[in-house]
Amino acid sequence: MRPIAYVVLALAVAPMAAAGQTRSQQASEEAARRASPHSGDEALKYFETEFARKTAEAVTRVYDPNTPAAANPPRTPWGAPDLRGYYLTATYTPLERPTEITKPLYTIEEAIRAFVYATTADARVDPATVHYDWKEFGMEAWQSPVRPSLRTSLIVDPPDGRIPPLTPEARKRRADAAARARARNPQTGVRTLGNLETRCVMGDGAVPLVQGGSPGSMSVGSEVTTEIQIFQTPAYVTIVHQSMNQVRIIPLDGRPHLPPSVRLWVGDSRGRWDGSTLVVDTTNFNDKSPDTNFQGSTDALALVERFTVVDANTLRYEYTVTDPKTWTRSWSVEAPLPRIGPPIYEFACHEQNYGLINVVKGAQITEAEARGRK
Repeated sequence: MRPIAYVVLALAVAPMAAAGQTRSQQASEEAARRASPHSGDEALKYFETEFARKTAEAVTRVYDPNTPAAANPPRTPWGAPDLRGYYLTATYTPLERPTEITKPLYTIEEAIRAFVYATTADARVDPATVHYDWKEFGMEAWQSPVRPSLRTSLIVDPPDGRIPPLTPEARKRRADAAARARARNPQTGVRTLGNLETRCVMGDGAVPLVQGGSPGSMSVGSEVTTEIQIFQTPAYVTIVHQSMNQVRIIPLDGRPHLPPSVRLWVGDSRGRWDGSTLVVDTTNFNDKSPDTNFQGSTDALALVERFTVVDANTLRYEYTVTDPKTWTRSWSVEAPLPRIGPPIYEFACHEQNYGLINVVKGAQITEAEARGRK
């Protein structure tokens, strides 16, 4: 989770139970900023040399989605396209196209400006943060081989770059959830807290791999721990995530999906080769209540992913999302996966998980304060 999330999680995830809670939280944050020995700009200045170097490196590698796939990609000893290696799933490209932008692609100059603006915002740190300043550990997205992209949004279909309208069922589902949150902040209890990453159940960005970047928000796109490793054998492809060490094992032997009664945290995946592209169909997601599947989807979610070698340092990653319980139509995304160096490290989450404890305790204290003011 982004460090600022532990401070403002209640504002981002669910409406507060009372207006007084918001005022109390804002007052606490302002007090923390006054007490901090450094401002956000001062903290960034400490890293300005590294930031300038990483930015200069990144802007020489602008991703062009019109680049053709490799005509003769490397092959494994058994003849399959070789996807093996380590890749970065972080991005500063938003999932949806901003309303002020009306075209699908930037010019190179525009892409660089958008990238620098986003990385600069991400490199700052709010002194009210009560967690890590990730750049101290070299873990921020801008410190990685993340690349600018000509795309103005990850969504390529619908053509407007926006998520399709919700179904009536989905609108009611979200309205009911908002009503429950107004009645009582769901963060006041571990079982009602709808954040599986904070609870150490699932890693950020497990399925799909690239979900959109929005620095300083709850988006996982420009997160830390956005690395994966891909293994291959003749019969399987396996994807190991840095975040929560999540593992997806994808059979390639044509076996059918599991029966509908069997539901999994990351779904049930089946792979096949379409020429030099790996196509992965994933169904059988479980119901993650009180959380949801990707973008508020349900256990009816179906995902089709495509992995294609573009060059020695890039995979093209595409996916199509379908959930008739949530959206009026399917929608599709495209993004690069830059190759990075090894390794992937152990992700110890449950040990000393003070994030979960602090979120719940903080919500309970704020709720008690609000009751005391009534």
